[in-house]
Formats: sequence, C-alpha cells, structure tokens
Amino acid sequence: MGNKREHVKITSEQKPGFLERLSETSGGMLIGLGTFAFAFYLLFTNEGRALKTARSLDEGLSVVVPLDNIQSILRENDRKLVHLSGALKTSKPLYDPSYGLSIRAVKLKRHVEMYQWVEHEDSKEYEENGEVKKETRYTYNTEWKSELVNSRNFDREIGHKNPSAMAVESFTAVAPDVQVGAYFLSKDLVDKIDNFKQMSLSRLEDPHADVIRSGDYFFHSENPRRPEVGDLRVSFFYAGLSADVPYVGPVDMVTIIARQQGDRLASYQTKSGDVLQILHPGELSVEEVFQKEHAGNSMKTWGLRGAGWLAMFVGISLMTRIFHTLVDWFPVVRDLVNIGLKAFAFCLATSLSLLTISAGWLFYRPLWAILIGLLAAVPIVIARSRVPPKKQQ
Repeated sequence: MGNKREHVKITSEQKPGFLERLSETSGGMLIGLGTFAFAFYLLFTNEGRALKTARSLDEGLSVVVPLDNIQSILRENDRKLVHLSGALKTSKPLYDPSYGLSIRAVKLKRHVEMYQWVEHEDSKEYEENGEVKKETRYTYNTEWKSELVNSRNFDREIGHKNPSAMAVESFTAVAPDVQVGAYFLSKDLVDKIDNFKQMSLSRLEDPHADVIRSGDYFFHSENPRRPEVGDLRVSFFYAGLSADVPYVGPVDMVTIIARQQGDRLASYQTKSGDVLQILHPGELSVEEVFQKEHAGNSMKTWGLRGAGWLAMFVGISLMTRIFHTLVDWFPVVRDLVNIGLKAFAFCLATSLSLLTISAGWLFYRPLWAILIGLLAAVPIVIARSRVPPKKQQ
C-alpha cells in the first residue's frame, strides 16, 4: 500500500413521497419475479445435470481400460475410454525473450502489474430537516493492479490520474504439443493443466538497463522500494513442468481418463449423455479419479442448490416488499411486518426449493422425489403451528 488521500462529499434530495416509493417498489417486484423464475430453472436443471453426470461417471468406471505401458500405442484400445498416468513431455522450452527467460513447461505466464491510483467509496444515508442526505467518503490509494484503472471515472481525477495503457502486456504461452508417454493431449486436456506456480527469478540477471530485478519481480522503475504511478512490475508463473529443472522441481506427473484416438487422447461421449475428459495432477488409480469426480459433482450440486434457494429467497423478498412500503410511515408496524415478511420468504423459499428439487428427481428416482416433496411441507407446517388458534366463540 502506498499513498493515501481522501475527501468527503455530501449530497441531499427531498425525501421521496409515498407514490414515488411505491413506484420504486413496483420496479423491484418485476426484478423479483425474474429472480424467482430463474431460481426455478436453476434448481430444476441442476438436479438433472447432477444425476446425468453421476450416471456418466459410473458408466465410465465400468468401461475404462487401464494402460500399463504408455510408451507404445495399442490399436485394440482405439476409441475406448482409457486410464493412464505419467510424466508430462513437451517438444521445446517456452521462452520470453524480452526478459531472457525460458522453461520446459506446458504453460508460461507473464503477469504484469501497474502502480496505479485506486478509488474506494464508502456511503451512508441519513435524514435531516425532511431531506435524505448521502455522505460519501472517497479514499484514494496507490496499489499494484493487473488491470487498468480508469481514473476518468473517479469523483476527483485531479491529482489521481492513471496512465491509459501498459507499456508491457500480460500473456500466457502454451506448448504446441503436450504428451504423456506416446500419447498427445487434446487442447481441452491441456487447458486443465492450470496449477500455476510462481517462478523464482533470483538466479537471473537484469535483462535491460531500465529493468531492475528485486525478489521475484522485474521492475520498470527507478526505485522499486518507492514506486511511482505508472511503474510496472513483472512476475512469471509456470504450469506443468515437463523436465527436471534445478532449483525449480521435478517433472510433473498427471493422471488422465479420456478416449484413445490413434495417438491422441480426446473426449469420450457416454451413453448417459456427458462427455468424459479428465485430468488430475499426480499418479492416481482409476477408483481415486472417479471418487474425486463424484466429490466435485456433489460439491457443485450443493453449491447450485444453495444459489437457487438464495435466488428464490431474494425474489420472494422483492415481490413482497410492497407490504413493507405500505406501512412505512409507522415504525413499529413496519419493523414487525419486515420480520414477518423475511420469515415468510424463508419458509416459502425453502418449501418451493425442495419441491423443485423433487420435481427434478421425479423422472430418475421417484421414491426420493416423493420423500423430498413431503419434506417440503415441513417449513409450512412449522410456520402454521406458530400461529395461535382462534378462540372459540
């Protein structure tokens, strides 16, 4: 963190009237309706996707052929799903001639950052003399950023101006041919090699007179310890080491499950509907690979379920916001209604989410779908049990 400056700006406007707030709430209801509909789509399709993926993985496990010798290609395995582990191999090193750097790896990434002004905004609203006032505190810091920060959008650009371009660009070089044993990897498999590690630059010389190496960075700066706005620093990362490199590490091992197509490894289309093309770092057995894939599928499924429930909760909250607006003039009533609406949105979102999930399972596992459907009634039953019964006349 470098320099820090700040200033405060206060703006005011008349407190919006009832009709104006009602109009804003109506717009929020339309957004809520769209969010509500999207939640149904997300939850329903997620269940079908999860079950299709699980079945495709089970199908893959039942037909996969382990390859014991990866140095020779067996034609009888052509078009079959195969499993193999081995060291990554590339035909030639990757270079960055601008900095005199090379490495035998699948990918080499040049990461460029510029020292720039960054604006941070913190606002709060309050009422005073019948007006709604907004106090905004703008803070300006100098930071290393890999993206260009457009200072024209700042509240106060004077004294906080950033350059409009970087003299050096970030880029990623990818080896043209990547092999494991005698097999060449498809582009999709190469894309999965993304476990980047930062390169140590301690044994390299300064590439130019105007570039200074400090730590694991090359600085385009007169004084790296006291950078100025517009200065650059460059770091390098590699993924998929394809040769033993002193002071870096041994060659990277990977495990692949894909379709053998001649001397290439490509995607395998399952009868269940999914495409299998799997790559994991390290040497793993067939069972370990499929366990990892099932765990990843389960994590993604629960993540999307949570996102679907949240979208439904937000959608219902926005659609019922109008009741909060109608009683906005009465603080005590407003607070009670707000609590009631949140409880209503929580219960309804939970019930409808469970019903949507059960509908997604109906075609695949009817018994589970019925059980989940029954579970969907629980929040409503709990909510009704808390309502006091009417007194006998």
